[in-house]
Amino acid sequence: MEYTTIRYHKEAEIARVTFCRPEVHNAFNSTVITEMAHLFAELDKDDDIRVVVLTGEGKSFCAGADLNWMRSVVDQSFDENLAEATALADLFYRIYTFRRPVIGMINGAAIGGGTGFVAVCDVAIAARSAKFSFSEVKIGVVPACIGPYVIKKMGEGKARELFITGERMNADRAFDVGLVNRVVDDDDLDGEVDALVKAILSSGPEAVGMAKKLVSEVPGMKPDEFKPFTAEMIARLRISDEGQEGMDAFLNKRKPNWVKP
Repeated sequence: MEYTTIRYHKEAEIARVTFCRPEVHNAFNSTVITEMAHLFAELDKDDDIRVVVLTGEGKSFCAGADLNWMRSVVDQSFDENLAEATALADLFYRIYTFRRPVIGMINGAAIGGGTGFVAVCDVAIAARSAKFSFSEVKIGVVPACIGPYVIKKMGEGKARELFITGERMNADRAFDVGLVNRVVDDDDLDGEVDALVKAILSSGPEAVGMAKKLVSEVPGMKPDEFKPFTAEMIARLRISDEGQEGMDAFLNKRKPNWVKP
């Protein structure tokens, strides 16, 4: 697929994905949803990719749903609206469950559905100038498709408050409520993301993927489920090629073979 609303660039083991509709503050429409879903499906097939960095072109990260697209959905039937909403829900789930870490490089405003792309990232680092809002209630709707991921990230108490009020937040407030993991000065954003990527690349790629699975699945399990699940997970990793290499490297004080010289 030739992408028109997003840009993709691969640097060795790093996939850089950029919303590139700066003229509308990187707001998304059905084309963005389709192209993002296609790209992440393709990235999932690439075993060389070990980390994805998601950001926006220009001054915004993602300003939510495109106004022109919203005008068109007003006249659509329930079934048409359901199909488009399902495609968006599927996209958020695809990013959230992506087998490699997804780093949100939040360079500017993330509003409405744009905060969903923040929430599905494993780690989100925000520029100090970034702004955030769950603004859906201001136009008579709710942050439905993004809700499961925002609630997981922030907790029910904060989500209740911010979903109901639609409060506009600065980056420090977004950090306080748990939507973003770090806030840095705008000039330091690139360097902070690069340092995080470097740290991830120093870890075993399969172990990183299993760490994501552990965090996602264990909270929903009962003791009789998570005890065998976690015991089997560590046992399998210990005997895996990566686990054997990692432990041998540690014991012999050398770098494991996934760390590039």
